[in-house]
Amino acid sequence: MDKSRILITGGTGSFGSKFVETIYKRFPNIARVVVFSRDELKQFEMQKRFPPREYKSIRFFIGDVRDRDRLKRAMEGVDTVIHAAALKQVPAAEYNPFEAIRTNVIGAQNVIEAALDSGVKRVVALSTDKAAAPINLYGATKLCSDKLFIAANNLRGGRDIRFSVVRYGNVMGSRGSVIPFFMEQRAKGVLPITDRRMTRFNISLDEGVEMVLYSLEHCIGGEVIVPKIPSYRITDVAEAIGPDCEKPEIGIRPGEKLHEEMITESDSQNTIENERYYVIVPMLSGRKHEETIAKYAEHHQATPVVSGFRYSSDKNPSWLSVDDLRNLICEHVDPGFSA
Repeated sequence: MDKSRILITGGTGSFGSKFVETIYKRFPNIARVVVFSRDELKQFEMQKRFPPREYKSIRFFIGDVRDRDRLKRAMEGVDTVIHAAALKQVPAAEYNPFEAIRTNVIGAQNVIEAALDSGVKRVVALSTDKAAAPINLYGATKLCSDKLFIAANNLRGGRDIRFSVVRYGNVMGSRGSVIPFFMEQRAKGVLPITDRRMTRFNISLDEGVEMVLYSLEHCIGGEVIVPKIPSYRITDVAEAIGPDCEKPEIGIRPGEKLHEEMITESDSQNTIENERYYVIVPMLSGRKHEETIAKYAEHHQATPVVSGFRYSSDKNPSWLSVDDLRNLICEHVDPGFSA
């Protein structure tokens, strides 16, 4: 990675900031890091964390994934692309559907075409648990995006380029997620709960970054990487943050699920697992499918999952307790947190 030239779309977001921080800690002599995003204020704020006079290989590039020409210009001399840009707020996507499509679907295809035209060698796209059996527009657009990136491997011809996807659940402490919301609300003494039965997967930003690095190092193209991570109950999150708060139940919002899943039963026939990850491999017909499973299983030192397997937040064997959640909040969100 020391000689890599990396571009991160949506690079000023929660993931992008953590990815850049990790890259410079681990690979201080990296050749180039291009932070590509459309928000000049966030770029200005991020430059204060990573001043170019100290981080001489960093570049801040204003642009939108909706603009393919701008992407091509930003990718000049780049060999690795991390695609993290997305419109991801479920209610906003429901209310502004075509805006979500323009960014999450058309933007994904723009990234693919720019990478194919620019000599890029590795592309990793970030996905979400909401892309599995989607019921909201955000999830549907991310499923389309996943399909585009996997199918892009069919377009590479003689190019040395590989496309893969990483899919994970709620990121602890990311902007717009439930934990920062509850931490703001507890001062008011009320933590509104949509449904007391609700469960979610949980992953830290650090774990998300490690997944992307795994994909860059190990993927041969066409994989969707899914982490083995714990679940939590929304009631336990509320108890961990505001044990003395009122917790009224307000009902599920449009496009929201009671439980999330990252691998559907239908996808299980294409899924293998190793110690750290599940890997959904491209689906082919007949004997080619068996050969594909065998090839990816050998490469990832993995074995096929059992027939009928389904990876959902309510059936997960691994759960976070109230104390676990408090410890993780201190570690990943607010070191000074106390219930």
